[in-house]
Amino acid sequence: MNEAHSHTSHHGTRHEHHREHDSEVQAEILDLDAEVLAEHMASITAWLPLETVPRRIVDLGCGTGAGTFALLERFPDAHVTAVDTSAGHLQRLRAKASARGVGERVRTVQADLDAPGWPGLGSPDLVWASASMHHLADPDRALRNVRGALAPGGLFALVELAGFPRFLPEGAPQERPGLEERCHAVADRLHAEHLPHRGADWGPMLAAAGFTVEGERTVSVDVAGSRSEAVGRYALGGLQRIRTSVAAELSPEDLAALDRLLDAESPHGILHREDLAVRTERTVWAARRA
Repeated sequence: MNEAHSHTSHHGTRHEHHREHDSEVQAEILDLDAEVLAEHMASITAWLPLETVPRRIVDLGCGTGAGTFALLERFPDAHVTAVDTSAGHLQRLRAKASARGVGERVRTVQADLDAPGWPGLGSPDLVWASASMHHLADPDRALRNVRGALAPGGLFALVELAGFPRFLPEGAPQERPGLEERCHAVADRLHAEHLPHRGADWGPMLAAAGFTVEGERTVSVDVAGSRSEAVGRYALGGLQRIRTSVAAELSPEDLAALDRLLDAESPHGILHREDLAVRTERTVWAARRA
């Protein structure tokens, strides 16, 4: 990421502190995402149309390791190379791997997948990319690179999100009806400018890159807050992150209502609601290198 630096001091820049804080917030949301949606992740790994059990796996854009740990659990004899641009995310992933006793089965690689030269990833049997390919500036080139890295007959599993989850109940009385949808509408428009491939149909692009698409599956997610204490924290963190990007474009009334919802100390805040759920969809494509 190229970003102008200013106001340099011995303690670094304000931009650096902001990025570190933002990365920490993102890491916490990724951890909560993994905790809340673990069942759905396991169902996706179980569905993969594998011809042989993979021993060498690559997790592209691994974040803090949701996919990495799901794959390690699904394939107990496999080793995973976890790739991400964020040193902080990789450090967090390594700490979790060590705590879970699987540190020797994980290798981390810090790399920018938009860079001209791809990192050395060996010849994996399975490449996994969950909610990461849409971040790339040139995903078509990245797909060709994945195909080139895969062992013959290897599988590429590409998972895409249908936007960020919804948390508030549909149709229930709310202080500002439709608030969450209006927030998402603004966020989706802003994302479309910077992440044009988010929510894309990857099937044709995989075929154009030389893959044989062997399967496509959409998983509907609906996790009630009563089933997981983490849902409230996930909703709080997710909506706080959305607020950061949409605040300037919301009406004063909507912004005030959102801030009341995000007040962690308030008895009316999101952490105290008993009607929360995590609702979203994820689509996975399984594509084979011939």
